[in-house]
Amino acid sequence: MMQSKRVVWWFLRKARLSLNAHRNLSASQHVILDNHDHSQVLVEGSGSSRMAILNRPSALNALNTSMAVRLHKLYRSWEDNPDIGFVMVKGSGRAFAAGGDIVALYHLIDKGNMEACKEFFRTIYSFIYLIVMNFMQVALLNGITMGGGAGISIPGTFRVATDKTIFATPEVHIGFHPDAAASFYLSHLPGHLGEYLALTGEKLNGVEMVTCGLATHYTLCARLPLIEEQLGKLVTDDPSVIETTLEQYGDPVHPDNNSVLQRIETLNKCFCHDTVEEIVDALENAASKTNDAWCISTLDRLKEASPLSLKVSLRSIREGRFQTLDQCLMREYRMTLQAISKHISGDFCEGVRARVVDKDLTPKWYPPTLEKVSQDMVDQYFLPLSEVEPDLELPTKSREAFL
Repeated sequence: MMQSKRVVWWFLRKARLSLNAHRNLSASQHVILDNHDHSQVLVEGSGSSRMAILNRPSALNALNTSMAVRLHKLYRSWEDNPDIGFVMVKGSGRAFAAGGDIVALYHLIDKGNMEACKEFFRTIYSFIYLIVMNFMQVALLNGITMGGGAGISIPGTFRVATDKTIFATPEVHIGFHPDAAASFYLSHLPGHLGEYLALTGEKLNGVEMVTCGLATHYTLCARLPLIEEQLGKLVTDDPSVIETTLEQYGDPVHPDNNSVLQRIETLNKCFCHDTVEEIVDALENAASKTNDAWCISTLDRLKEASPLSLKVSLRSIREGRFQTLDQCLMREYRMTLQAISKHISGDFCEGVRARVVDKDLTPKWYPPTLEKVSQDMVDQYFLPLSEVEPDLELPTKSREAFL
């Protein structure tokens, strides 16, 4: 499946390069003005490849609008260069990217600057679609890879995890939902692993990422400089050539006995149910019969999350299983605007406040329990936007069946 997708991508790339010579940048999409700081995304490389380096190490490379705009413009310029066969992306310091800059978003919402929030999400989501449709990307996921950081890497062609990689989609614990294409890639994981990751925010390591398909390759981080050097020498747009190079420096993966992947049968039995309440009941029944530490810790994680976010996120993953990437991104954009608007609940701002602003770790969720989350509240997240609020615009005419 993965190999066939890369072959299809190669032929699409050839076709698009010929079209790019005759087109202007899409007039139908929002215009991105570049008046931002370039130091937060650095560029290396020449010849057949380019490397984008996320460079906010003090903030764990959390993505802000400046970085999103810079990435979008860089990739657009590389897209029109027929000499560039592939791109690479990595992070500075101990993270690839810890997600979106939720503190900046919190303050923008507090000031009532909703348009700036929308610009951030529009740019990030559009950039993810640009990566998948138009680029062969090698993402070097060394360190923390969460939320939006996962969004700009996991949908791409190659994802290299290391012994330092930590993956998670912890959005339900800040009153949000897994976004930035998470409802697409989580929903395609084996069994009901995607539901588990979305609802608990639990972490996976690099070995686990490769085993379940979130990453394509695994290597020790000490080998990354050599991999970067070898990739930088390639003059190719052939995915099989890159595949061979990555495999040459790869390491075998064997999840340890404590891995959640060793409990996939129990996980599937608990997370296969239609509602969050039924999932909780299944975990409680399993815990009472076996006193299983995993069941107990999983229940604790669910109880810490926003009840509304749990219900919204479960439905999002379930819908993503039957949608294309662009459909997931457009739906996630609608959901995101509902979350930041506070029209239904203020859980997003409350979650960010409790977790990363005041750090009291005692969010006051609304509604406070699963039982008080109405079906109407959940449904509102999935409704079309109003006539005065435009949907996310993506170049869906180029959508391909393999997405």
